[in-house]
Amino acid sequence: MNPFQLEVLLVAVGALIAGMALWLRYDSVLALAVVLGMLFLFGLHHLHQFTRLMRWLEQPPETPLPTGGGAWEVVFAALHRRARLAAEERNQLSTALERFLLAGQALPDGVVILDGHHAIEWLNATAETHLGLSREQDTGSRITNLLREPDFIVYIEAGQYAEPLLLHPVRNPGCSLSLKVVPYGDARSLLLSRDITQLEKLETMRRDFVANVSHELKTPLTVVNGFVETLLDGLPELSGEEAKHYLTLVHEQAQRMQRLIEDLLTLSALETGRPAPSEECVALDELLAEVADEARALSGGRHKIDLVGVAGDKLLGSRNELRSALGNLVSNAVRYTPEAGAIRIAWERAADGSGAFSVSDNGLGIESQHLPRLTERFYRVDRGRSRESGGTGLGLAIVKHALTRHQAVLEISSELGRGSTFTARFPPQRVKQ
Repeated sequence: MNPFQLEVLLVAVGALIAGMALWLRYDSVLALAVVLGMLFLFGLHHLHQFTRLMRWLEQPPETPLPTGGGAWEVVFAALHRRARLAAEERNQLSTALERFLLAGQALPDGVVILDGHHAIEWLNATAETHLGLSREQDTGSRITNLLREPDFIVYIEAGQYAEPLLLHPVRNPGCSLSLKVVPYGDARSLLLSRDITQLEKLETMRRDFVANVSHELKTPLTVVNGFVETLLDGLPELSGEEAKHYLTLVHEQAQRMQRLIEDLLTLSALETGRPAPSEECVALDELLAEVADEARALSGGRHKIDLVGVAGDKLLGSRNELRSALGNLVSNAVRYTPEAGAIRIAWERAADGSGAFSVSDNGLGIESQHLPRLTERFYRVDRGRSRESGGTGLGLAIVKHALTRHQAVLEISSELGRGSTFTARFPPQRVKQ
């Protein structure tokens, strides 16, 4: 028997006893009136408590329970426990939902939750960026009304989602997206978007790299094969001078291929993140003297080459990589500066302790639109002039990666018809005295 039933029973027994006592002492009318009055008050009490309960049920879930008397106190206590458990469950669900939403927002890929009619129920910030949507404004709208890309509309309405869709959205120019729909639950689906712009660029670079290497090797190989065939066919009829001339040309082309392969190996080692060689304090006086001597040998007296500003400083780093980077800058200046031009090799120490190695020339200069791309592999301002000078098109790419490994940056300034300056700036922690 629950407390409510017990209370009703006790009140009924009490009213019956009181009525019997009054009936025995007085009369039946008075006894009946007392019993009915007690029962009326008892019913009025329960009606009041019931009314309080109904009012509480109409309030928000967090409204405190009213206090009750008698059996209603037990009822309210039981409801309070149930309300507390329900509140705890709501808090747990709210926390889990919040964590889920935070996890969805943190995903590097875009996520859009669609209902059975392809209407947006939720999307994360990445999807907003990828697809040009707004969670506040577009929730509840059909995604096909917002993302009006013909390929996307055909893809999502076809219902064949085994393969992702490659999309270049009009709302996000220059971006390449991989879209995939994943059905789940009751006719709902997830629309996942991934930015593959960089992957496409890398794939394009790979194809260009293979094409460029093939082209660069094809030309000298063609020349070598041609001269070798000439020598094989006409060797008995060729004079010693003619044979020597052909062999000299073959040797030059073989050297060109060798330089290309060596530069490719060097660049590959730098780009693949191979651990840097053990570092040492490299004396700049000695290093730059070697670089200047190599430049003078390459020039063969056709240029005026000056070395200034070296005063006992040292650089912390790999001597071979530093020599390769600085030597490439100087050799480029020699190759692309016309005869009788001037080349200035300089080292300067700044007040903050940093250092700058610069190579300046008064050559033809470079147009401004070419400057941002000079460090790309095989990028050439003038292909014909580059091949004539013996360049591989990889020198500045090697310079950039070698300097990056030494926390240095390459700065390029040039003016057409007035010359160029290439500057490698090293941070203070790399410059020693």
